[in-house]
Amino acid sequence: MTNTLKNLIARLQSCDEGATLVEYGIALGIAVSVGAGALLTLGGDVNTKFSDAKAAVNQTATPTNP
Repeated sequence: MTNTLKNLIARLQSCDEGATLVEYGIALGIAVSVGAGALLTLGGDVNTKFSDAKAAVNQTATPTNP
């Protein structure tokens, strides 16, 4: 029994295939965090630009009385 357990532990320690999955998970987490941060940072600026563009279009579309 202990010999089988020792063999299992030795085999699991030498197997490094699972490490790549963990590394991909960490890379994905970092990419999502950076992307979300960029969207949150730029979101307010983009909203302001669209509001300004809407106001400019509405201003030019409103007819003026001569």
